[in-house]
Amino acid sequence: MGAMLLSPAAAGTGLTGRAAEAVAELGDRAVLCDLYDEAGAPVYHDIAGTTPHEVRELLSTLRRIPGPVLDLAAGSGRLTFPFLALGREVTALELSGHMIGLLRERLAATPASLRGRCTPVQADMSDFSLGRRFGAVVLGTTSISLLPPEARPGLYRCVREHLAPGGRFLLTTVEVDAADDGSDESEILAPGEITGRSYRMIEQWTSGNSSRTVTVIPADPPAEGPVHVATTTIGVMPAPLLVAELEAAGFAIRSTTPIPGGGRHHDVLLEAEAL
Repeated sequence: MGAMLLSPAAAGTGLTGRAAEAVAELGDRAVLCDLYDEAGAPVYHDIAGTTPHEVRELLSTLRRIPGPVLDLAAGSGRLTFPFLALGREVTALELSGHMIGLLRERLAATPASLRGRCTPVQADMSDFSLGRRFGAVVLGTTSISLLPPEARPGLYRCVREHLAPGGRFLLTTVEVDAADDGSDESEILAPGEITGRSYRMIEQWTSGNSSRTVTVIPADPPAEGPVHVATTTIGVMPAPLLVAELEAAGFAIRSTTPIPGGGRHHDVLLEAEAL
């Protein structure tokens, strides 16, 4: 296949390979957005908003940890709602106003008995003060990788300040497969959990790199009109590095639970206690 000229939308974005080719095929119809902004947030929610990945493992651990739950990087509530269904009081903290807007919309459609146990808060997970403590602080969906290295000490400090005595910090991160072939790209067809639409999800990551780029494109775009292409660059936080940072920040790892599935790389749930 010959070289394909990038459309103005793709130029300067850093997209390469299949992601750049897919955007170029759309030409001027391609409208790039971030996966967590006003246009991208519904796409993220459509794909991942209700997926059960890691939910069983988190709920199993939470059942033996009493007290209210702080759900960090809560997004549109993928984990918040299962925590509420467990009968817990949940504070859902999320930085993106668009994502927390989706969460509030979903809460408005739930029974008052459930809605009344949830407090959405828009804040930065690396710098927040809620004036209360929690039995468990949860950071799922490998969202630790959203923070750059200089922001993670703030996260660890805030978690320590908000954990009740004996409380637990539950967080998931990637467990890179030692057999990974180091290929630059992988692509899956991701069905929308909410609408049933399908998306091409292209991940660009070379083993050992500190970040990966994910691009999400409608699998069957309309014949005319603009087509939103959501893309984001996410850090890769291997489990050994995260364990070392947690221990240096004054946490002890109490358990490590592999999470089945996940495709190219697998996730792991860490249960940490502040010493």
